[in-house]
Amino acid sequence: MFKQKIDKLLIGTNNKGKLSEIKSLLPKSIKIYSTSEFKLKSPIENGKTFKENSLIKSKYFSKKTGLTCLADDSGLEIDFLNKNPGIYSARWGGKYGDFNKAIRRVYIELNKKDKNWKNKKIKARFICALSISYLNKKIVCVSGKVEGHISNKPKGKNGFGYDPIFIPLKKRKTFGEMKPSQKYKMDHRYQAFQKIKKFL
Repeated sequence: MFKQKIDKLLIGTNNKGKLSEIKSLLPKSIKIYSTSEFKLKSPIENGKTFKENSLIKSKYFSKKTGLTCLADDSGLEIDFLNKNPGIYSARWGGKYGDFNKAIRRVYIELNKKDKNWKNKKIKARFICALSISYLNKKIVCVSGKVEGHISNKPKGKNGFGYDPIFIPLKKRKTFGEMKPSQKYKMDHRYQAFQKIKKFL
């Protein structure tokens, strides 16, 4: 068991939206570094699950910098599309991670499956795996999720990724329409952070 509280932490992501959300969830006492400060590119994520990919990133970035690293791997599962895009969520955005392109692809795939999909409730969930590693050693790896469904069209300019098309359970607004402060208190990353808090 990792006894020591962490006071310095590298956030293993080059995604600005993820970085600001993770920063907002971390205790203020922790000194935070980002991969952009070290000009590090992300490693090849060839894991089969969110947890495996999260660990690939946290170990890789930790070994590169000598810092304890927290990395997140997250994505959207849509039941109607056999849980795709899943671990390929970012890749649906193409080489440059264009989430407008990724969102268009979600709608194209739903249309292919059923032209009438907009009259149905298309169940989906966001999943986040968070891991903390020091060099080659895993300190902790947890996951969190938030259930919901797919909006008929993108709504809202807040958030990032698939936020404009995801409506969480018992809510009417997409994550893209919510204020970040509201979204950060309920989403998949928040759920995972609840399990990781004791290490921070």
